[in-house]
Amino acid sequence: MIKRAAELARQESLAIPGLAARAAAVAILRDVITGGHMLDELFAPGSGLSRLAGLAPRDIALTRSIVTAALRRLGTIRNALAALLAAGPPRAAAMQVESCLTIAAAQILFLDVPDHAAVDLAVRMIRLDQKAVPYASLVNGVLRNLIRRREEFLAAGSALDQDTPAWLAARWRKAYGETSAQAIAATNRLEPTLDISVKSDLAFWAERLEAAILPTGSLRLSTHAPIAELAGYAEGAWWVQDAAAALPARLLKPAPGMTIGDLCSAPGGKAAQLAACGAHVVAVDRSAERLKLLSANLQRLRLEAEIVVADVTALAGYSFDAVLLDAPCSGTGTIRRHPDIAWTKKPGDIAKLAALQARMLDKAFELVKPGGTIVYCVCSIEPEEGEQQIANLLRRNPDLERSSIGADEVGGLGELLNGNGELRTLPSHLPAQEPRFAGLDGFFAARLVRKHRQSR
Repeated sequence: MIKRAAELARQESLAIPGLAARAAAVAILRDVITGGHMLDELFAPGSGLSRLAGLAPRDIALTRSIVTAALRRLGTIRNALAALLAAGPPRAAAMQVESCLTIAAAQILFLDVPDHAAVDLAVRMIRLDQKAVPYASLVNGVLRNLIRRREEFLAAGSALDQDTPAWLAARWRKAYGETSAQAIAATNRLEPTLDISVKSDLAFWAERLEAAILPTGSLRLSTHAPIAELAGYAEGAWWVQDAAAALPARLLKPAPGMTIGDLCSAPGGKAAQLAACGAHVVAVDRSAERLKLLSANLQRLRLEAEIVVADVTALAGYSFDAVLLDAPCSGTGTIRRHPDIAWTKKPGDIAKLAALQARMLDKAFELVKPGGTIVYCVCSIEPEEGEQQIANLLRRNPDLERSSIGADEVGGLGELLNGNGELRTLPSHLPAQEPRFAGLDGFFAARLVRKHRQSR
């Protein structure tokens, strides 16, 4: 009876406007930080964790905004809370208190939420947990002090040293040097851009959507409107795709009559590019669920592809004119867009992924005809998944050679190419007067050709 009364009281409290969204944000933050779940997975329709059950679309959007801000600036928030909580959070309810404070701090420091609302709802949230109830006044005091010292905490620390896990910061310093590493981390703090690829009539859609035409041929939008409500979406005139992600498929120079294997194809942005050029696309992915999303995207775009559910490393029976291998990777080039990656990936993940990528590259060689082209790409800025991967491949396979990418193939932006003629974009590339409209996803791509065997 007592438990039932407590649950009823909890449900009544969650009916307070905005409280259920904050409670969901606390739970999802913990799912990411302690459970290692990906943010997109937790917000996908039908997510097994059901943190969003009963929330209106507006509250779901608010929940995602709060969690995203908390993850993007987690280091800043943790440093601020550590300074305000000299003794650390109380052990009896440490996880709940810390999560509630983190979610509230994200609103106070980085979102357009009234301070009083962030504090009041955080205190109410604490009172929903019996173990945490005694610390309601502590939470109230810490957050009010945070408001008073807001500018101090916002000015402290660099993005690389504060909002980037130490192991990633060390990697980027080693790979790119101090200046570039700092620039990458600073860009990752910013709201991501919204880029799209259009099937045709680039200038028309640029004008219609009030978008900027990038040198690479993508459109960059400034709107915050829901994507599905934008002109051209319903009729399938375009699809969302970062400008860097749009480059690898173009490197194959797809054309009618070509049969192209798009390996690890879902959710389908690159398959759409290839199909829009008239190529016959065989879209391969091991996830049937993700291929359903690809199929739905192609249907909206009025494009076609042959869809195959298969493990790429076991694929047989095909001989392609060209292969696009967008391999599974650490995703560290997309932290700006997916800030959870910084806190869910571990150093050991990169070696495991690099081993899988190598097996997939060997399979891509088997599947492409002599004289055919392979484009390998990853949305990672880790050399083991990019430059080193290709160097190792060429050492073990003399029947492959690089086909250098020219600056004219990437919008004249020679800075996007390395000394081997490979694509290497960094989040800090493509500067703009307004920082929010600058940057690219971090991508690596190499183009390879399978040699014809010489007859003896």
